[in-house]
Amino acid sequence: MERIVIVAYKPFKGKENQLMELSTSHWKTLHDLGLVSDRRPILMQAKDKTVIEVFGWKSKQAMEEAHSNPTMNKMWSAYAEVCQYIPIGSVEEANALFSEFNPLEI
Repeated sequence: MERIVIVAYKPFKGKENQLMELSTSHWKTLHDLGLVSDRRPILMQAKDKTVIEVFGWKSKQAMEEAHSNPTMNKMWSAYAEVCQYIPIGSVEEANALFSEFNPLEI
């Protein structure tokens, strides 16, 4: 059963462009590996440059498989060099009744 996730990536100072590069290829990489659903992801940005991604894993098992996949481990290591994963609730806009973000193209 598909699992929808929301992930927030807060870029380290000066690493905004590298985060954008990773974010625009993240879902395609997961999709090529057969780990996510065909549902197109939503990618957006908060005022503080935090990138928010919404996408669907194929299943809980696919999520677990990703953590032992060398391609994904390499990509996630690259993420660790350019950003910090933060809870979506810590993004200022998430506290509004109608949270607004700038859309990003994938």
